[in-house]
Amino acid sequence: MKKLSSFLLVILFFNIELIAVEKRPYHHLPDGTFRNPEGSPERDPNAKWSYKIFNEERKKVKIEIPKDHVIPRVEVLEELKKNENNDYIAWIGHATFLIKLGNTTIITDPVFSKNTGPLIFGPKRYIPPAINLNEIPPVDLFLLTHNHYDHQDMSTIRNFPYKKSKVILPLKLGKYFRNYKDVNELDWYQEIQVNEDIKVTLLPAVHWSRRGLFDINKTLWGNFLIEYKGKKILFACDTGYGNIYKDLGNKFGPIDLTFINIGAYNFYPMMPVKDKSVYHTNPEEALQISKDLKSKKIIGMHWGTVVLSLEPIMEPPKRFKAGAEKYGFSKDDAIIFKIGEVKKLNQIIN
Repeated sequence: MKKLSSFLLVILFFNIELIAVEKRPYHHLPDGTFRNPEGSPERDPNAKWSYKIFNEERKKVKIEIPKDHVIPRVEVLEELKKNENNDYIAWIGHATFLIKLGNTTIITDPVFSKNTGPLIFGPKRYIPPAINLNEIPPVDLFLLTHNHYDHQDMSTIRNFPYKKSKVILPLKLGKYFRNYKDVNELDWYQEIQVNEDIKVTLLPAVHWSRRGLFDINKTLWGNFLIEYKGKKILFACDTGYGNIYKDLGNKFGPIDLTFINIGAYNFYPMMPVKDKSVYHTNPEEALQISKDLKSKKIIGMHWGTVVLSLEPIMEPPKRFKAGAEKYGFSKDDAIIFKIGEVKKLNQIIN
């Protein structure tokens, strides 16, 4: 009888495990970590990362900033005040934007620290934020795409002046927002109706996560689809190219406006191919993703703020603009902001 009971328990346990595996999404691994969408490119096994070589090569990158790359802080504050009753987009730097939609002001991946690394370490930004953290207008919605230091800045999170704002982020990142009132973790394809006018959905991206030595891919990453009064805005996580974007374009396109990373793609000679990164699109790949998404307009971001890779600092926007027509866009459709620039939404999408 005991043998029969043990056998039945084993069968029951096996069936429970089998059901769990069948229900587990592809990007969820049994150990609780995450992976990229099925069919995504993988890191080249010939890649030989070396912080020593990278830091030596990074010192060779010339920091030559055009005079018109940055709008003076006083002018930025004036423009924000002037447009407080309008829908607008303002670039604070890197992946940090203020996006005002109706009565909702959104901030994306806010980083206001001098360094994009732990404590005082990590790459130092060569352009400060367009305005100071204590000068940002009241924020209603805080979007965080993933946990890398150039996107998740703990100093900014701790000192953020609007902790009553709604926070939306991928799975397992909520623990960093303990003093916030309204924190919402999403899995891919889950959505939140923020208010009558705005819905936010987390979508897959081709990237990874890590903040320490032992936490690789223990938190999720993702793109945000923002739906507002019949318009669709996609704010990309850092992402490499993958076939998932054709699927997303078919399911969610056309997209009226896509924000996408166009910098941090050249890690040669550590990586075997120049201008190619599995996890960060180069400008041409960013245009291809935008085409796959059936995007109408594109804003190039994740450049011109901090040296995270080895391409010349002003190369990404030049290649982005130059390649637009090859991918079915006009040069005006491939939009480049100045740091601190504020544009009315109706100047970008109708």
